[in-house]
Amino acid sequence: MIKILILGFAILFIAILLMGIRVFFTKNGEFPSLHIGDSKPLQDKGIHCATSQDAEISRRESPIEKMLKSENI
Repeated sequence: MIKILILGFAILFIAILLMGIRVFFTKNGEFPSLHIGDSKPLQDKGIHCATSQDAEISRRESPIEKMLKSENI
């Protein structure tokens, strides 16, 4: 039982070390951003995160408000 736990912890330690090689062993290492808005290929396609899209839509003026403000009524 103890041997299995020690083996499990060793495998887990090695896995974490391998996943963090760039973070642990480079001068200014950091984990890559997982946000959709930070991805360059998605930005090129015009895809943003849901929070950004909601904020953008709420900033837009609705067509009804534009019509009511218009003097052409």
